[in-house]
Amino acid sequence: MADTASVEGPADAVHDILTKLNKHFKTCWSTSYISLPRYTLLTYPGRNHIYIPSASSLASRQPTRNHHYRTEAPKVTETAAVGLKVQTTESTIKHWWSQQNLLDEDRRTPMQKRVTEAAGSSTSEKIRTVEGALIAGCRSPSQWDLAKKYLWQGFFQLYVNEVSRRHSFSFHGAALTPPEKGSELMFNVLKSLSCPVDITPDRCVLLKDQFLKLSRYRQLKTAENYTALHLDIQKSLADEGLHEAGRLFYLSVPPFAYADIAKNINASCRPLPGAWLRVVLEKPFGHDYESAKSLAAELQTYFQEEEIYRVDHYLGKQTVEQILPFRLSNLKHLDPIWNRHHVERVEIVMKETLDAKGRISFYEEYGVIRDVIQNHLTEILASVAMEVPRNLSSSEDILRAKLSLLDSLHKLELGSAVAGQYQDYLAQVKEEIETKPNFFTNTKTFAAVLVHVDNVRWEGVPFLLLSGKALDERTAFVRVVFKDNAFCVQKQSNRDPLRNSCKPKQIIFHIGHGEIGSPAILVSQGLFKPNVNPSKWQRASELPSIQVFGQPLSDYYVYHPIVEKDAYSVLISNIYRGKKDSFITTKNLLASWSFWTPLLESLEHESPRVYPGGTGNEQLLDFVIEDGSLRFVTDENLEVLSVAPKINVFSSTQSSFLGNSMVSDWAESLIQTLGRDIQNAAEESIKRSGVFHLALSGGSSPLALFQRLSRHHHGFPWKHTHLWLVDERCVPFTESDSNFGNIEKHLLQHVRIPYVNIHPMPVQRNQRLCDIEDMGNQTYAEDIFALVGNASFDFVLLGLGNDGHTASIFPGKEDGIYGRSTVLLTESPQKPHQRMSLSLPLINKAQKVAILVLGKGKHEILTLISRAEKTPKKWPIHGVNPTPGKLVWYIDYETLLR
Repeated sequence: MADTASVEGPADAVHDILTKLNKHFKTCWSTSYISLPRYTLLTYPGRNHIYIPSASSLASRQPTRNHHYRTEAPKVTETAAVGLKVQTTESTIKHWWSQQNLLDEDRRTPMQKRVTEAAGSSTSEKIRTVEGALIAGCRSPSQWDLAKKYLWQGFFQLYVNEVSRRHSFSFHGAALTPPEKGSELMFNVLKSLSCPVDITPDRCVLLKDQFLKLSRYRQLKTAENYTALHLDIQKSLADEGLHEAGRLFYLSVPPFAYADIAKNINASCRPLPGAWLRVVLEKPFGHDYESAKSLAAELQTYFQEEEIYRVDHYLGKQTVEQILPFRLSNLKHLDPIWNRHHVERVEIVMKETLDAKGRISFYEEYGVIRDVIQNHLTEILASVAMEVPRNLSSSEDILRAKLSLLDSLHKLELGSAVAGQYQDYLAQVKEEIETKPNFFTNTKTFAAVLVHVDNVRWEGVPFLLLSGKALDERTAFVRVVFKDNAFCVQKQSNRDPLRNSCKPKQIIFHIGHGEIGSPAILVSQGLFKPNVNPSKWQRASELPSIQVFGQPLSDYYVYHPIVEKDAYSVLISNIYRGKKDSFITTKNLLASWSFWTPLLESLEHESPRVYPGGTGNEQLLDFVIEDGSLRFVTDENLEVLSVAPKINVFSSTQSSFLGNSMVSDWAESLIQTLGRDIQNAAEESIKRSGVFHLALSGGSSPLALFQRLSRHHHGFPWKHTHLWLVDERCVPFTESDSNFGNIEKHLLQHVRIPYVNIHPMPVQRNQRLCDIEDMGNQTYAEDIFALVGNASFDFVLLGLGNDGHTASIFPGKEDGIYGRSTVLLTESPQKPHQRMSLSLPLINKAQKVAILVLGKGKHEILTLISRAEKTPKKWPIHGVNPTPGKLVWYIDYETLLR
């Protein structure tokens, strides 16, 4: 049966306009705006709606919009003097102007979207518009799904929210794709848009119909295309008497495409003065610190910081967005307990059941830490651990608090993480990427990282950040576990559950999925009854019979959003309103990369634990915190069949250097080995003589060792250790150049060593620095002979300078190399020039001497001293020869094999 629709007005006028449309487009097109009275709505059986101009519009010759819909060609017949009947053979509406995220084969230029805002709905009012653009580039089906499920849905939600506030929009989608194909692809996305649950079906059809009218597709491939877009925008504004408020460009493209797009936007598509510009970028924002810094600098040549909006979609998750407001509204309850005295640990987790198939090329480049932990989970960490600004409406205050938190994060080491790779990953790489026959990959698909915050509130509290592919469930949450310090005499069954202090206490920000299935905030009833924003969150009235971390859901106060919102919808609304605290600033981005890059570089050479995936993982990925590090609970690893073994390029590295023993490894592992060797030497010495005399050098290389000793060697016998310096710069201990100052900062502050056992070199006496008349070097020598048996240190740590010096004994002079001097004043060719140093003859009396050499920068000098004739005056390091003690070189792979 044919669908019918009718419109009031002179039949000849209506017939005339439909005839012209059919003649031009060979179909029936609608051209209305629902807010304008000059258009009339036609309805027909079912949910479909068509708009055509009313008679008054035609009579006044008011301009119509572009034609957005078509049906099967209708039959138009005059039925009465006052109207027209339109019969169609099919009610299916198809929209010609379509948008899709896509790139062509060379993946260099993307797709764009334009947004228009009006401040009034009457034709007599001057309408204020916002012109914007979405640039989206996709090649794979998963990227098409992203545009369909998130971006366009988010912009549609923005339109739904704002249209009732007298705002209207225009949307332009663009790509490299030619117009006909691009429009078709765009239609496939837009036809699946859905309305919020509180919108009635009829109104939903109306809103979708209007949104489709406001959307059009363009090809953007050349600079001329961008210019044409700008001119069309300006012409459209002029034709309708609109005033532009601003433009929004959403770039859903790979980072390599940013520069060209930014250049074209800046050159051709900026709005006129007085209107704002907002450019939205999606992760990844770089691969490490240097690449992120370079990309940020490039973008800043085209845009101001306030014009750049970097999207982390987890900041749009309703639960994540609520963390800071929750902390502020419950400050009186949380402030006494939100600290190291009461919090046992914090878990920030995002688990996925899906693997990386279909995204292998991306995953091979980035891995799980760059994909999830460096951004999403780090942002959540900041929200949980930062000091809460009193004014959450101030983006500047929030950023300041976040940067302070990131700056206080303790440096990560290799032992801070455990990592894995699901069993099928290698096969998927070979399937999706062209590889060599013996290809092997260390890409991590699972990682857990132990983070510590170095401030008064959180000192010693472990923050665990975990994410992975092919795990047993899909879930995301933040879990704050409180210490169980109570002992309850009365048995549990006789207790009021609301006053039970013996049940586990925790606060859970449930982000999504999992057993609960939706966003929620859970607070143990034994803690406090929380305050939440009643306009956005409500307490759950009915609770399912499920267990959450070993406790029934009924043990918690449970709150969930009144209306669930998609993260992209929340973020797009925040972009539209200029709410910058939901986005990643340049300072925020670089601070995060500065924290994560050293760990990523260390893990690059480490093989991940292979796991089968899903429930088959069993205990393979379970880990524990031990001595400030993470380790897997079990030593077993999944045996992978038919996979070529990884080639160890270092298997032939020599185990000796300059006739002495050598230990070589990657830097983190090398530091671990050296730390163990020092502790073993300490225990042997104390067992033998009751005391351990350790002499440490300055410089940058030992800093990682100092941190290792302070954080991981809790059993070190500091009580029986005397700490001496090998050399010192003649500066006050409070200055950054002071060797003792660095040892105090990175080691002594964190261990329990008796004050009287610490022996800094006396470089400052009588308010002077290294004055020969003060005889500071002689005083230090007397202390050594008085306290160190036979002036023979149990362990001496040395470094190697780029000129071959060690301690502060420099080339070209015999002082400190030969003779009977023990402690002397020397002069460095570099500032600060004055130094105090142990002599090589005194160092050579030690039981054990270790020379630590780290980094690519030492490769050249290491090569030189290995080939040169032993000449201590030219190369002081050649003069290190403990007799009858033992010398061991600790050299990392980057130094050996640059």
